[in-house]
Amino acid sequence: MNKLIFLPFLLLVGCASAQKHTIEKLWETDAIIAVPESVLPDVKHNVLFVSLVDGAPWEADGKGGVGKLSMDGKVYDSVFVTGLNAPKGLAKFGDKLYVADISEVVVIDSKSGKIENRISVPGASGLNDVTVDDKGIVYVSDTRTGNVWQIQNEKPALYLEHLTGVNGLKAIGQDLFIGAGKNFVMADKNKKITTIAELPQPIDGLEPVGNGDFILSSWIGFIYYVTKSGRVETLLDSTNEKMNTADIGYDPSKRIIYVPAFFAKKVVAFHLN
Repeated sequence: MNKLIFLPFLLLVGCASAQKHTIEKLWETDAIIAVPESVLPDVKHNVLFVSLVDGAPWEADGKGGVGKLSMDGKVYDSVFVTGLNAPKGLAKFGDKLYVADISEVVVIDSKSGKIENRISVPGASGLNDVTVDDKGIVYVSDTRTGNVWQIQNEKPALYLEHLTGVNGLKAIGQDLFIGAGKNFVMADKNKKITTIAELPQPIDGLEPVGNGDFILSSWIGFIYYVTKSGRVETLLDSTNEKMNTADIGYDPSKRIIYVPAFFAKKVVAFHLN
């Protein structure tokens, strides 16, 4: 009798202890941001860069751009960069800001907002996320073709292919972490791919916490915490509020997650507990 009572109790305690992380909302902007897809914190300069689709998600209409938002969400510059199409992922190396924009990677001076170059990627029609490694090598995903491209000296070369639903990227050292559909994987320097975890929903953005763990988002309205060992925790489900969670940004020093809410036209900040 005692064992029958005690065993369910242990199972309940085990389930409760498995969820170790939570998030708390700090602030959100008004619905004034023109379809934000990605948020990139620049902690050194105390600013958030925000890619603005400002139209249909994959239409080359020239309406897109990049805005700048203060890190407390109170001051917003909506026209820092104009003349893009449907920009999505953002990455920064030195003073250069890289933006994935349908079929090209746009290189921008992060101080002035001036467009310096547009790097056309052969056959691309769905460039989505972009990351830069510590040597300045750029990687960009093409969701529609399942390819990942590598750009060195502003010249693109095919790096990985046949990754269904490929989206989020993050280069760390010699490894490339990738969201491919529901699969969170890592490609090492030899392009050997290892699966870390399978998520309930397709992956959009991914950000390292700094201890081998990651925060991942799913566009439909989910944010997940994934440990180095592959355990998945749900931090947020905003589907009932119809708030998208696109390509998130993360400030590891303050443990703040910045969420572009896409069609809700706002950015929301959460603290990771």
